[in-house]
Amino acid sequence: MIDDDKALQTVHGRVKWFDPAKGFGFIVTEESGADILLHANVLRNYGQSSVADGAGISVKVQMTQRGVQAVEVLKIEPPVGTAFHLSEDSELATPEEIAARPLEPGRVKWFDKGKGFGFANVFGRPEDVFIHVEVLRMSGFADLAAGEAVALRIIEGKRGRMAVQVVSWEAAAREPE
Repeated sequence: MIDDDKALQTVHGRVKWFDPAKGFGFIVTEESGADILLHANVLRNYGQSSVADGAGISVKVQMTQRGVQAVEVLKIEPPVGTAFHLSEDSELATPEEIAARPLEPGRVKWFDKGKGFGFANVFGRPEDVFIHVEVLRMSGFADLAAGEAVALRIIEGKRGRMAVQVVSWEAAAREPE
């Protein structure tokens, strides 16, 4: 039973683990150290079907008979210490340099976590965009589903276009221009 007179509390923590097959995972906060349940439906309402272990996450929580549960995801940040090359021969790019690239609307063609990569199609463009599993992890995702709507920040690589960041469609729609 949920206590209605208690307002929802906003907390920030890290994803301890999340298993899309099980449909849930847990968040830990530095303040309390207690586990907070993160259900797949709450994550899907944010626009993602998975989230990377170690990703920073801000959520609204409520106390239930079973403990503290996330009821709304407010923000997901990539795991700490992630950087990426904007081209095969470039220095590591800062998150600010990556964020400065335009978001392009796309749809996941396929992604195989076991192989470590997949492809997406960008609206109005014929070529595929390569998505590496490390880019996915650095973007705060654990996996992608075929047909999933995403927004991509893309560079021209030696073998074609490749994503340097993946953003859920819903999160991209919330970003200020």
